[in-house]
Amino acid sequence: MNAKICETVTNRLIEEMEKGVIPWERPWTGTSGGAISHSTGKPYSLLNQMLLGRPGEWLTFNQCKAEGGSVRKGEHGSTVVFWKQVAVNDTDEDGNSKKRLVPMLRYFTVFHIDQCDGIKSKYADDAEPEQRDPIAEAEQIVTGYQSREGLKIIRDRTSNRAFYAPAADYVQVPTLEQFPRAEEYYSTLFHEMTHSTGHTSRLNRFTGAAKAAAFGSEEYSKEELIAEIGAASLVNRCGIETSHSFRNSAAYLQSWIKALRNDNTLIIGAAGKAEKAVAYILTGEKPAVY
Repeated sequence: MNAKICETVTNRLIEEMEKGVIPWERPWTGTSGGAISHSTGKPYSLLNQMLLGRPGEWLTFNQCKAEGGSVRKGEHGSTVVFWKQVAVNDTDEDGNSKKRLVPMLRYFTVFHIDQCDGIKSKYADDAEPEQRDPIAEAEQIVTGYQSREGLKIIRDRTSNRAFYAPAADYVQVPTLEQFPRAEEYYSTLFHEMTHSTGHTSRLNRFTGAAKAAAFGSEEYSKEELIAEIGAASLVNRCGIETSHSFRNSAAYLQSWIKALRNDNTLIIGAAGKAEKAVAYILTGEKPAVY
């Protein structure tokens, strides 16, 4: 049954990806618990969160001025950074001119909204978050796996991140209320749970090159394929798949397939491992050969 689900879902995902590039959307909203851009409402990167060290809305001097506000006298700004690709002209050995992209570090000085006068918050979080009901079929899978494996799953804290920490063996995801759809909450949670099956005490995927896989590397990309196929299969099994969640899974996989040079055969290999991961989440059974 599990193998059939994984095979069906994988074939549908490949078919969806072959239609063209699909934009991926992060399925949860940001939180006032972190630093966000006053102009866009988007959270800053993890590096910039650490540089700013304070939650709330941040804006540049010019952005403040453009909105009719002013930075208070004596206030000191904080630095945020980002990488930008810049095209430069090179000449090859034959004297032909060609362009190449080089990364360039840019930085800006920003001020917290509390350091400014005449600026109103755009993203004040005064209202209670919208309540959403858990989905019984999905909860049964989550709690069954969690209690059997003794896996810590942190999902009651407002957060901007979803991840599995192999060293400490725990999963963390944003709260259900941060997702516009409950189905996408469980898809995200199932993704991280599938990662957790790679732990040495379970299916032991994090060995050799995979143990120290760098972000964006081939081994890292393969693990992301496994996790998303596993999530899509579990969502399908629960009967909570939507057209939006399915296309978002396809878009996510597409980004990693591109990192793997668009080799669709890799998704088939990842699907085999995802099938075993799903079976382990549901039953705790380890295959004779993984």
